Amino acid sequence: MLGLMQDHPLLISSLIEFAERHHGEGEVVSRRVEGDLHRYTYKDVARRARQVANALDALKLGFSDRVATLAWNGYRHLELYFGVSGSGRVLHTLNPRLHPEQIAWIVNHAEDSVLCFDMSFLPIIKAIHAHCPTVKHFVALCDADKLPADSGIPGLQSYESWIAAQSSEYQWPVFDENSASSMCYTSGTTGNPKAALYSHRSTLLHALAGALPDALSMSARDSVLPVVPMFHVNAWGLPYSAAMTGAKLVFPALRWTESRSTS
Repeated sequence: MLGLMQDHPLLISSLIEFAERHHGEGEVVSRRVEGDLHRYTYKDVARRARQVANALDALKLGFSDRVATLAWNGYRHLELYFGVSGSGRVLHTLNPRLHPEQIAWIVNHAEDSVLCFDMSFLPIIKAIHAHCPTVKHFVALCDADKLPADSGIPGLQSYESWIAAQSSEYQWPVFDENSASSMCYTSGTTGNPKAALYSHRSTLLHALAGALPDALSMSARDSVLPVVPMFHVNAWGLPYSAAMTGAKLVFPALRWTESRSTS
């Protein structure tokens, strides 16, 4: 006998759907790499995450194909968190503090197909792109007018142009909740970095546990500024817990890293 009450898999797409439905006006504030403040809502995150999913479909990426990010904490990175994993691909967050040679090794080992990066990391991309044969598409997380005329990266396109051509309508696929959702590699270990693979199920359970009163006690009444980078263990799951509870998110982009490096 099976108990079929709420019989549906635990998928990351359900988090952004919930945030849009019940906390659509909840705010996400980002200090952009460009220097200005950007404000929008969970409704906007959900809409643009669906555009990301459509953009990945247009590239003919398969289920569980890896999409890498080299990015700070910000709203575009958040959209990739949901658009990549929600569409059945694996989000692979890269640590920019590693040496370029090590980053290239990780990209190749993961067999990343797409690499999305903040413009502050263009020097790293210039150093590694010729050594990453599995990456077929490089996307700069910026407006079209911020894209350099001669970046040195063949086929480089801006994120805004990439998703602008896509519909905001998308039917999130349903699949096994134990499917991989995201990937991180270790740093500071002996030998080459080691991959850690997260599932949709583990991510949702962690998001729920992190939001409970004896953990971070998150709710729609709270504002959360994740100081831990989104490239480090998925920012401790805070982007997911925030979507689950409707908490306001505040992203500092470069600010925390700059102050840390001079302290």
